Amino acid sequence: MAKAPVLTPQADDFPRWYQDLINKAELADNGPVRGTMIIRPYGYGLWERMQQEMDARIKAAGAQNAYFPLFIPQSYLTKEAEHVEGFAPELAIVTHGGGKELEEPVVVRPTSETIINASFSKWVQSYRDLPLLINQWANVVRWEMRPRVFLRTTEFLWQEGHTAHATYEDARDYAAYIHKEVYEDFMVNVLGIDVVLGRKTPRERFAGAVNTLTLEGMMGDGKALQMGTSHELGQNFAKAFNTQYLSKDGRQELVWQTSWGSSTRMVGGLIMSHGDDSGLRVPPRLAPVQVVVLAIKDDEAVLAKVREIGDRLAAAGVRVQVDDRTDTPFGRRAVDWELKGVPVRVEVGPRDLENGTAMLARRIPGGKEPVALDALAGLLPALLEEDQARLLEQSRERRESRTSDVTTIEQAVEAATAGGWARIPWADLGEEGEARLAEHSVTVRCLVAEDGSVPDSDDAPGNVAVVARAY
Repeated sequence: MAKAPVLTPQADDFPRWYQDLINKAELADNGPVRGTMIIRPYGYGLWERMQQEMDARIKAAGAQNAYFPLFIPQSYLTKEAEHVEGFAPELAIVTHGGGKELEEPVVVRPTSETIINASFSKWVQSYRDLPLLINQWANVVRWEMRPRVFLRTTEFLWQEGHTAHATYEDARDYAAYIHKEVYEDFMVNVLGIDVVLGRKTPRERFAGAVNTLTLEGMMGDGKALQMGTSHELGQNFAKAFNTQYLSKDGRQELVWQTSWGSSTRMVGGLIMSHGDDSGLRVPPRLAPVQVVVLAIKDDEAVLAKVREIGDRLAAAGVRVQVDDRTDTPFGRRAVDWELKGVPVRVEVGPRDLENGTAMLARRIPGGKEPVALDALAGLLPALLEEDQARLLEQSRERRESRTSDVTTIEQAVEAATAGGWARIPWADLGEEGEARLAEHSVTVRCLVAEDGSVPDSDDAPGNVAVVARAY
């Protein structure tokens, strides 16, 4: 009798495969309140690595970390009409506290533009206070009707940046800098996901923004996932909160602002971009554990050698874990590490010691080969970089091979329904065509210029709409 697969095959049921993998790789569980999630240690380890890489880039962009309250007066949200209208269906509102009805209900943070602007309006007095560049790592709550772990949950974790500038040009350029130098750099060079950078249409724009820049990744089933966004807020929130500064000319001026964010949704993107029927495949630059060294048997010499290998690899700068749990069968441990997507397994048993070798199993390309024990520390860093590049290449090849250039709405729907993306001239589609696509659960993910760059405006000549079904 054939052995049942550990995971539902992707080709049979991609959503079931995704949920199986989250469970079997011990990434997360559903929380007790509908739509919430419990992030387990290995899943949180992935998020911590994402935080570390992103935080370094955010700080290099000049932003400083701060923290703002979880509870926001309801009156704050009503100050910016588009903002409150956009978030109204998702709000969680507290009306009682300490056994009493509150004088004013408070909203559990869905995003922080309003509460941060209340502080900006106090902190910004002069042009010398600008630019003001703030980021916070926090949790947010948006009441989700169709929850899915990591992708859409009622509570999730993220970073949100908020900035104030003296001029429109400074704010525009900073939003674009975050879009490219922080988000694209991280997603391409660390996550190994080939994202498309573009401009959201007015229909898809963030509530209260004058422009939204997005990064869209193609998942293994051909659907799109919005991986992060950077918004130009113009002066909408500055007007609402009277955030002004005294210019060099002695005039009171409203600031120009940006906001930008990425979240634990990126963990879902990692799973769906790189995972296969055997489990996760974690990019080496991201991996909390790049190499696991496994003792095959409970043998003193073997145990001593795997610990020695672990020490040597750690000294070489490799993130390594030694698995000497020989009371658990080796086969089960090997499958568990494969599910978790650790890039390399180094397997050592008594026979390997006799031969002066270890068995090297590479998760990303697959396959095993014996390697001399003395060569491991010198060999592995280069192999990890090879595997990092391989994942990005596979991501790019998938997107390019499954993207069609079309000229009609019908062709665009057909391409998206078949599990791919379509590119259609925005002049041929327009807002009316965009509404027709939505009737088929297909959306314009972003606008790009003909050369693939980010357009300067919604209606720039030659704009192309990237069309897909999305998570």
